Amino acid sequence: MEKIIKTGICAYGMSGNIFHAPFIHVHPGFEFTAVVERSKHMAQERYPDVKVYKSVEEMLQDKSLELVIVNTPNYTHYEYAKAALNAGKHVIVEKPFTVASAEGQELVELAKSKGLLISVYHNRRFDSDFKIVKEVIASGDLGEILEAEIHYDRFREELSYKKHKEAALPGTGGLYDLGSHLVDQALQLFGIPNGIWADIRIIRKDSVVDDYFELVYFYDNLRVRLKSSYITREPIPSYQFHGRKGSFIKTKADTQETMLQQGLLPGAPGWGVEGIHEWGLMHTEKDGEVIRKYLPSPKGNYLEYFDEMYNALAKGAPVPVEPTDAVNVIRVIEAAFESSKSGAIVKL
Repeated sequence: MEKIIKTGICAYGMSGNIFHAPFIHVHPGFEFTAVVERSKHMAQERYPDVKVYKSVEEMLQDKSLELVIVNTPNYTHYEYAKAALNAGKHVIVEKPFTVASAEGQELVELAKSKGLLISVYHNRRFDSDFKIVKEVIASGDLGEILEAEIHYDRFREELSYKKHKEAALPGTGGLYDLGSHLVDQALQLFGIPNGIWADIRIIRKDSVVDDYFELVYFYDNLRVRLKSSYITREPIPSYQFHGRKGSFIKTKADTQETMLQQGLLPGAPGWGVEGIHEWGLMHTEKDGEVIRKYLPSPKGNYLEYFDEMYNALAKGAPVPVEPTDAVNVIRVIEAAFESSKSGAIVKL
């Protein structure tokens, strides 16, 4: 690579350990230079050359860093991303971008004013399952889409050991956490809806944060339902699309997170490849012939995000996820909470 981008990661919990450090490490255009760990040195055990800082503020004083990944608790994203931009660093922010859309828009404008790049890590755009969904929708083989449903379900009555995820703080709960993926995917497929209705609840016994939601996007001739529950032992298919000509049904089956948790590095044999039993079912009609077949998915690959980010930093290409897209995700989440409180459809 002509240019090596020295990168700092603001935390080394699951996000830093699983979703960022391995990709920065293996990508030839980046160097995993620095990390914030207040008490442990877990990053150095795997990456011996990384510098460890005790605070984000201390790491931002490292003049060698060009890029900073803000992957701290959601309610701190705005504060740390702003500080990184003011320190002259390009920024990747873990999803959700910010708690409030106004905060996200402020960061977009700040980055622009300083000539810096900012992008948001909506990595589920690079899942194998979502890739085949995009291909099917773009092909037009289903005809005009009239109904769509996207799920992200779990079965987990117990609370997370990650205390910041279970505390009643701004930006916590299932809609900001898992829901930001679904909201982003629906916006990528169908654009901003005319209005939104939502039902957001707490269903686990000891929870103080939302862990169930149902959102409905209203378009002229289309309804899109997004749903998540932490109490779903037998989930239904995660993607369902029904058009005038046919249907497509698909599980959420990307393998990357599991492989990363096993300690494998991006690019390992079989990386991002779904099993044949996870292929999506297409049932439609084409040229007068009824077709019912299973479609293989492209490989999932979060490294594509970092490829695109490198090209943006080194060659002036667009960032992989535009921050304005991420602001729209927060706008939808804000509207959903308003709708759930009022019981009304909220216009966008």
